[in-house]
Amino acid sequence: MNSAKAILQKYWAHQEFREPQQEVINAVLNKQNTIALLPTGAGKSLCFQIPALINNGVCIVISPLISLMEDQVNSLQKKGIKAIALTSRYSTNEAIQLFDNLQFGNYKFLYLSPEKLQSEFIQEKISQLKVNLIAIDEAHCISQWGHDFRPAYLKISILKEIHPNINIIALTASATPKVMDDIIKYLELENVQIFKKSFFRKNIRIQLIKSDTIFEQIKQILFKIKEPAIIYTSTRKNTIQISNYLNHLGFKSAFFHGGLPNETKSKALLNWVNETIPIIVATNAFGMGIDKANVRVVIHAHIPNSIENYMQEIGRAGRDNKASNAYLIYNNSTIFESKTFIEKGIANTEFCKTVYAKLHENYQISYGELHEKSFTFNLQDFCNKYQLPILKVFSALNYFENEGIINVQQNVNKKSSLKVIVKNKYLIDYENRNQKSEIILKVILRNYGGAFDQFISINESVIAKKLNIPKTDVFTLLGRLDTDNIIRYKKASNNAEIQFLVPREDRFVMHRISKNIKNRNKTKISKIKAVVDYIVNDKICRNIQLLTFFGEINPKKCNTCDVCLAEKNTKTKTDYLEIANNIMSLFINKPLWSSNEIINKIPFDKKYIIKTLQLLIEKNTLRLTSQNKFEKVNNG
Repeated sequence: MNSAKAILQKYWAHQEFREPQQEVINAVLNKQNTIALLPTGAGKSLCFQIPALINNGVCIVISPLISLMEDQVNSLQKKGIKAIALTSRYSTNEAIQLFDNLQFGNYKFLYLSPEKLQSEFIQEKISQLKVNLIAIDEAHCISQWGHDFRPAYLKISILKEIHPNINIIALTASATPKVMDDIIKYLELENVQIFKKSFFRKNIRIQLIKSDTIFEQIKQILFKIKEPAIIYTSTRKNTIQISNYLNHLGFKSAFFHGGLPNETKSKALLNWVNETIPIIVATNAFGMGIDKANVRVVIHAHIPNSIENYMQEIGRAGRDNKASNAYLIYNNSTIFESKTFIEKGIANTEFCKTVYAKLHENYQISYGELHEKSFTFNLQDFCNKYQLPILKVFSALNYFENEGIINVQQNVNKKSSLKVIVKNKYLIDYENRNQKSEIILKVILRNYGGAFDQFISINESVIAKKLNIPKTDVFTLLGRLDTDNIIRYKKASNNAEIQFLVPREDRFVMHRISKNIKNRNKTKISKIKAVVDYIVNDKICRNIQLLTFFGEINPKKCNTCDVCLAEKNTKTKTDYLEIANNIMSLFINKPLWSSNEIINKIPFDKKYIIKTLQLLIEKNTLRLTSQNKFEKVNNG
């Protein structure tokens, strides 16, 4: 049996473990139930991957996101380790073959979502596997107090029934003491070993900047820091606006959000990783699985939704342990907007009852009835039809999905697809009778393989170019083939698909989930309050505030955050001559400076810089231009 360190060196090319990886691995190898609460970038995955490679059998990994699962599987496969993610893209027959491979093909890892685990078929197949470890990734999702609560996590304990003698490791980068208690309770962890690593990252300097010119502040920060950067913002629209603004100034940036096609997101990520484009402007859709070592600055150009999200996001800076920066730029307006946005998205139980009823009415589903098929769903159209506020409906749908009442698949047909549904002989006969259709069918069959066996993705623009006809004609011809039952054609759409998972029982269903809805609304409000309290508290070290939130005892000052620096400047006798010399040195390379530019450029407290600027104007050393910028006075 290989040792843990030998496997680390062989597959990961690291010579030593990070603290406390070795201790966690030893506990897992000793068959102890384990919780690893380690900050972002601390190498949590190795804590279950290495024990799984040492022991015979398969490691079951429960993970909340398909993208996260696929990232880890791809990473393992590149190392020559057999792993697979069981996602919705597998049919039942393919899943049967997959489990045969797991049982007889020397596979080491099976990744699946907690929702997928609820299938009796999947449970039966897992019971037939030789399992050596159960790993619960992003374990905070099990708690209603966690920032990504997923009710399906509450049912993970079924694995203990299937494999009662297999130990569990739960991993998270963001769990408060209350969430930790829930992890132990709902995973039914007895004699659990808990490993915590301080969230303190001494190489990350946290700075909060209050400013009415957020774009200007971003510009000033990026002028000083030339290495890779992440800028987080609240909306998809803002990612585009900030990226365009930076590109106009000569920076190289790309935007990233959940609504982009997968190809566009992959390209943006690759360009950022390769540093062809070193700045990425993103919503919080950009996060899990991102492991770039030399991110030198993370900027929040909005108010984060929770302290947990904020800590995870700033933790993406400086993973190479070199000095890095985390900025949060805010003002009274952004705080107000953030609070208002949360309040507008609060869907109380009465509102949820209305949405539940309207959903069934929309698809003409009667009491006690359950449709097994999926329905096309457009959120905007639904809200317009019933005159309901979109943010609250979105929240209500999330509640229903988390409670297992509905399943919503977003942007189902981002690409058009088709499948030939007739035998080849009938197809030839049809082509002979329909010459226009014959041409397009030949192009499809020549350029897209496998159309007789499964749905294949197509590009109408490419087909139109090959046929030298307008794209609208391609849509028409494909539509006719679908009508004539020659193909099944799914045109690209931004619509979602909604599936009802339980029969319509208005009172029973709403009574069952009403308590959870109230708790989740309460949690939303408490989380944004915690963020605002953190932002406006400029008396206590930022790191002390954050570490206390996560239950660390007696954390020490960082001496580098904006609060610590302000306190240091206050206690030190102000040397206005030193500040003046620093200011005047700026005018050697540039003739005009705004006050904001000067404040961000030199390492002194804002109020002392402003006081020094006033003194320099009084002494006729500097003057203000008509553009409200400072310039040096030429005194002869």
